[in-house]
Amino acid sequence: MRLSIVLTTAMLALAGGSAGAQELRIALIHGKTGPLEAYAKQTETGLRMGLEYATKGTMTIDGRKIVIITKDDQSKPDLSKAALAEAYQDDKADIAIGTTSSAAALAILPVAEENKKILIVEPAVADQITGDKWNRYVFRTGRNSSQDAISNAVAIGKPGVSVATLAQDYAFGRDGVAAFKEALAKTGATLVAEEYAPTTTTDFTAVGQRLFDALKDKPGRKIIWIIWAGAGNPPAKLQDMDPKRYGIELSTGGNILPALAGYKIMPGMEGATYYYYEIPKNPVNDWLVAEHKKRFNSPPDFFTAGGFAAAMSVVTAVTKAKSTDTEKLIAAMEGMEFDTPKGKMVFRKEDHQALQSMYHFKVKVDPNVAWAVLEPVRELKIGDMNVPIRNKR
Repeated sequence: MRLSIVLTTAMLALAGGSAGAQELRIALIHGKTGPLEAYAKQTETGLRMGLEYATKGTMTIDGRKIVIITKDDQSKPDLSKAALAEAYQDDKADIAIGTTSSAAALAILPVAEENKKILIVEPAVADQITGDKWNRYVFRTGRNSSQDAISNAVAIGKPGVSVATLAQDYAFGRDGVAAFKEALAKTGATLVAEEYAPTTTTDFTAVGQRLFDALKDKPGRKIIWIIWAGAGNPPAKLQDMDPKRYGIELSTGGNILPALAGYKIMPGMEGATYYYYEIPKNPVNDWLVAEHKKRFNSPPDFFTAGGFAAAMSVVTAVTKAKSTDTEKLIAAMEGMEFDTPKGKMVFRKEDHQALQSMYHFKVKVDPNVAWAVLEPVRELKIGDMNVPIRNKR
């Protein structure tokens, strides 16, 4: 009788282990409430659609059912750390994806290292994530500040151009300007001023006047380049201050569609973007655009593409590694190419940053479209951008 009980217990334990092995558990940490809520919701939509596409609708990889565990960190670093630790330890997540805020993402990098589990950073942008705060368990499908900065510098920077910058006063903004300054120097343009404002700023009168004063007497083309995430809408606020009276233009990178509605007051503005649904031409993007319009009656947005890319990287990695063992995944993912709505991405071996195309655009206003249309000027391919390696590997 005693032997029977022991055997039964052992069999149950084996069955439990087998059941666990039949699931691929993916945790998504995102700021679903708070200032970056729109970004987080798009990331989740893209992740779910990407997993569906990559698994041909089965939502399984090698017979393992995909389970998505979502956790809202409210874009707060402490909550993000707790959420990721809980996902790895209590929810037994094999892989985690996140998070929305750069400050929160920087806080959770050590959690991945402590738990020796893969963290795919999407969509946080700060260079430090794959720079000096990086560790070997961190991969990023999202673009980094350098990719944003280099593509925008290439779009607007030429000899004889004077540029001033406006950015948010935290990691995203300061990393972005540092990378932009470095890239702009190579174009022959001159950076004449930097201004940083709190993320909660709504009145840009004083900062705008300082930027105008720095530029107004400069010869040649004069541009204010803005890097901003979330609310506040500084491009519109600065445009209301009539920079044209000084011959000053505005420039900024791409953004989500509701924010692009504000770009309609800036026809002809040039910049560079991570994604705009009409620009990439490939089968993955064709499917995403068609399906998203069918399901949501709207095109996919900026961060939808990012969530989709993260999903494609997971499926490619697990299929290639034939395992969710961390060391096997790292070996599979370093140098790995994978398809996304933007075309091919590749995880650079040195820092696990996904190298990817960016898009130089010009704003076109179409009265029949609620937002500014980003017309492609040029695709900036992986080889067109010398993205620095900033970690100490």
